[in-house]
Amino acid sequence: MAKALLIIDFQNDFTSGGALEVPGGDEIAGPVKRLAGRLDLVFATRDWHPPDHASFETEGGPWPVHCVQGTHGADFHPAIGEVELDAVVDVGRGREDEGYSGFEKSDLAQILRDGDVDEVYVCGLATDYCVRASAIDACAEGFEVTVVEDAIRGVEVNEGDSERALGEMRQAGARTATSDELLASAEAG
Repeated sequence: MAKALLIIDFQNDFTSGGALEVPGGDEIAGPVKRLAGRLDLVFATRDWHPPDHASFETEGGPWPVHCVQGTHGADFHPAIGEVELDAVVDVGRGREDEGYSGFEKSDLAQILRDGDVDEVYVCGLATDYCVRASAIDACAEGFEVTVVEDAIRGVEVNEGDSERALGEMRQAGARTATSDELLASAEAG
């Protein structure tokens, strides 16, 4: 069985200077790259919205316009250029698609199964939205899930959102660990 890194929405619009900047979003680059080089498979999800996506403030939604298909903001963070990806899964492609989970209206679960993956390490942006939804769905799909604490950052619309999200992920069956703990465990094993 294989172990996979699942990088959630590590995109320009969610990092420094982006339309929906996640505080400290750029800081996950180091742990993401270290883990990517040590796991069997690496997959990335990408917010990939149409220009009139229902979540945008311009359309009555809660968020600024972000990650519009084909724009610089929707491109992966430059650190991903140093990571060999086995597959990219686009979510939130339809106007009404929520797109928080990498599993929503995508073939991510099948891609993981086709790769003989049983263990998924989840990292990316943002802890309290897309990471949360993807980790919970990965648990529901039957994968063993570990959320990499130093490779996630939250939006924190309300104070404590990220901590609550971590609690919900744990309640769904996910474990949490740092990248250093995971790498030390891999070396020992």
